Amino acid sequence: MAQRVATSEMPGELLSGYREFVAQRLPIEQARFAELAARGQSPKVLLIGCCDSRVPPEVIFNARPGQLFVVRNVANLVPPYRPDGEMHGTGAALEYAVQALKVEHIVVLGHRNCGGIRAFAERNRKPLSPGDFVGRWVSVLQPAARLMGEEGLAEVGLDEAACEDVERYAARLEVASLRQSLINLRTFPCIRILESRGRIQLHAAHFDVSTGILSWLDPADGRLMPIPDNAGQRDPFAPLRGTGCTCCADSLKVSATSAGMASPAGDTRQYDPNSTFNKA
Repeated sequence: MAQRVATSEMPGELLSGYREFVAQRLPIEQARFAELAARGQSPKVLLIGCCDSRVPPEVIFNARPGQLFVVRNVANLVPPYRPDGEMHGTGAALEYAVQALKVEHIVVLGHRNCGGIRAFAERNRKPLSPGDFVGRWVSVLQPAARLMGEEGLAEVGLDEAACEDVERYAARLEVASLRQSLINLRTFPCIRILESRGRIQLHAAHFDVSTGILSWLDPADGRLMPIPDNAGQRDPFAPLRGTGCTCCADSLKVSATSAGMASPAGDTRQYDPNSTFNKA
């Protein structure tokens, strides 16, 4: 018989946070949660973010429940398509979001001072454990490093000059990684086909933790451009943010065939049940 865990053993900050949620936000979102439970989710946006606790997508985009389908991993990486029979968490999230939820946007969200990016830059240091799970995972960044015209820093010293070099290199790699993730997304046949037909859009963004400034990756020249706060300027992420977002209203109009499998209204995509996701 499983032993019951006393609530006193739970982290206090989680308990107090939940109680604040129940007292303040739940009354506001109660009907929303009930609707989502009854009809299933139908988010328009898949967001691939970093595990870093300083970069919560729902907070940055002021999202309500059901707006974002979020997958987070170390350094917000998208490995290339590889149907090798192994377990691929990010690939599984992509498959579900595209095939079942039929999202219309995929956003890769990077951030400043990313520990995963730094781990790649300092990859000649001793691994955190014998398994070197972080080191093996961030090796996905090697093509991004080649995009920069270099493989990275061979060795990292402890002097101030070397540390400054690492900072500069990591900052550049954060941007190169976003470009590479968009390339890798297009190695998935279904995503590539849907994008070519105008049924899905790919985006990349970068969040500065120290300032709260969000920038988007300009597809024309691969540079980061700050998101304007003037409504008259072009804002590629306007549909993703809470203010003026139509995702909530639209998602409530959808009648799902089963919980978690709802399709956005008007989406006429048809998929082979034997996984069109894996077919060119």
